Amino acid sequence: MTTISDTFDHDVPWEAVYGYSQAHRVGDTVYVSGQLSHDDRGLVGEGDVEKQLEVTFAQLDKILEHFGATRRQIIETTVILTDLRENFGPAAAAHSAYFGDHRPTSTTFGVVELALPGQIVEIGAVVLLDLPR
Repeated sequence: MTTISDTFDHDVPWEAVYGYSQAHRVGDTVYVSGQLSHDDRGLVGEGDVEKQLEVTFAQLDKILEHFGATRRQIIETTVILTDLRENFGPAAAAHSAYFGDHRPTSTTFGVVELALPGQIVEIGAVVLLDLPR
């Protein structure tokens, strides 16, 4: 049996520094590393949870596009937030809007801080490519 393997990177410096890929496909499953709000220079939307959520989901869309997938094929998300009590409401609203009537499993938890100064949110996912698009 042949297993399909493919990776995706945003080609940003911290991928090499930390030594990871943004997403890795094994067979029909894509494992997506925690996505965050960034461009090629660094964090976008410091202190603005709504902006960070918008850009973070856009980064996730880039990965889905690379693998020919849609949001409906995401079966699980992990949402990590700083200041959980303050940021849970906006994160829940953005998550719900992003998925519409599709409802993946999801785990959300709060942390003291994330990798980049000013980073509020990080979202990982698992995608099953053999599900209907």
